[in-house]
Formats: sequence, C-alpha cells, structure tokens
Amino acid sequence: MSGAEGASKKQDYFVKLVKLLDEYPKIFIVGVDNVGSNQLHKTRIALRGKAVVLMGKNTMIRKAIRGHLENNPALEQLLPLIKGNIGFVFAKEDLPSIKKILLANKISAAAKAGTIAPNDVIVPAGPTGLEPTHTVFFQALNIQTKINKGAIDIINNVPLIKTGQKVGNSEAALLLKLDIKPFQYGLVILSVYDNGTIYDSAVLDLTDEQILAKFNSGVKNVACVSLATGIPSVASLPHSLIRGYKNVLSVALGADIKIPQTDRLLKAAASAPAKTAAPAQQAAAPKKEEAKKPEPKKESEEEEDMGLGGGLFGDD
Repeated sequence: MSGAEGASKKQDYFVKLVKLLDEYPKIFIVGVDNVGSNQLHKTRIALRGKAVVLMGKNTMIRKAIRGHLENNPALEQLLPLIKGNIGFVFAKEDLPSIKKILLANKISAAAKAGTIAPNDVIVPAGPTGLEPTHTVFFQALNIQTKINKGAIDIINNVPLIKTGQKVGNSEAALLLKLDIKPFQYGLVILSVYDNGTIYDSAVLDLTDEQILAKFNSGVKNVACVSLATGIPSVASLPHSLIRGYKNVLSVALGADIKIPQTDRLLKAAASAPAKTAAPAQQAAAPKKEEAKKPEPKKESEEEEDMGLGGGLFGDD
C-alpha cells in the first residue's frame, strides 16, 4: 500500500467515525479480546438495522474525537476509555435490547496456555473416556481418579482454574483431552456513552421498580438534609407545609380560636372518649372491687388471735 492510499484510507475512516458520532447519540464501548473476524462478522449481521460496529486503532480514534470536540465537547469523556483492545457499537434504539444481542453472540472456546481465565473452570466428576495411560495428567494436577472398566473416572468435582488466573500448560492439555471448552468469548461491554453521560452497563439491567426505589431513597435523603439545615427544597416542601399546618392547629386550639380545622379536631376528640368510656369503666370496676377486699391480717393481729397478746400462759 502506497503512502497516498494509506492517507486516503485514514481520511475515510475519520470521516466515517465523525459521521457516526454525529448520527448516533448512544455508544457501547466494548472489549474485543479473543474475538475473531468471523465472530465479529456474525455480530454485525445480528445488529444490522439496530446498531453499527466500528473498530480501529486507538490513536486514530483519539485523533478523530479530538478533532471533533469543537462541535461536540461532551465526546471528551470518551478519551480516557479508549485503551486496550476496544471498539464502538453505535446505537439509536433501546440499549437493553442491543445489550442482549451482544451477550447472545458469544462462542465457546478452548482454554489456551497463557491466557487469563474470564471465569472459573470446574472439571466435573465422572467418566472421562481416557485410557489409564493418561493418569499422568491428573496426577500432575492432584486430581483424584480411579480406573473403572478400563477408563479413568474422576472421583470428585475439581475447581481447576479461578477467574483472573493464567491458564497453565497442564490445565490447557487436560481440558483439551477432555474436550472441554470452558470459556465464552464475545464483545464485552465496558462502558456506555448516552447523550454526553458515561455509566456502567449494569445500569441497563435495573428494573423500573429498582429505579423508583433508588429515586425515592434519594428524595428522602434530600428532604432530611433540607429539614435538618433549614434550607427549603422541593423535596422538603410537603413536610414543611404539614409541620406548619400542625403548628397553626396547635396555636388555634391553645388560644381557643374557632376555625373549621379545629372544629373537626374537637368533634373527633369529643367522640373518641365516648367510644372508649365503657371499656374504661369496666376496667376500673375490678380495681374498685379489689380495693374493697379485706386486707390480710398483720402479724400482730394473728398473734392476738392466737392469744400471744392476751396471756397465752395465763399471765393475766
């Protein structure tokens, strides 16, 4: 490729990227590690008509965005996110539906030595179909086995690799012999750009009930701070009005000022005791009966009855 052709392709790429930035207000920043060209092609087909996938060198992407900041300053938030093996998925439609398509387009892959495990790998217990000559692989990994009908059986489930751990040669060889493809690779959503706002893709999984609960919790916190500091706000206004209403009623009742609100309160207060008077009287009746019961005799009185105080031995 000549220098002129290279410059022309770069210019075409800049024009395409800027056009997409202007046309699409929402962008998924995705990681494309271990994603092959064939898988990427299938993902583009699945997203056709809903989103556009664009890859490129990070230096070219940064240069194109910096050159377009004058028209859209909010794009500057994307610059810190352009690192590593990433790409863009431009969208207009509902982002959760696009996310489902991206998550669905994953393929199973074998564990290669030297790669970082994206998830835990557990070798299940049971028959392996391998001949006893392969026991050396299991012994190297401290996996307990037994010979059953001329084949190797794994006795217990074995946690072989943990998330974030580098796959070793022995683990990769064993998984290959067992025909286990433990990893799934596809476009991984790293961040979301939505009309000038950057947030984590986990936000897209929130339900309407969870969003309302978080909103209500925030409103309560704002109201509490406003009431505690005496600074009025929209959130604290209903509470302030109710508090003021209660104060007005208290003053009116204390000063015997007749207003419709106090009249209703007085009527309610007058009717409340009438409903509870009978039970109160019934409850008071046993107390009166208990009060009428004769008190137990004191020790001195008992002594007099026994004659201790009146000469029991004929001292009178």
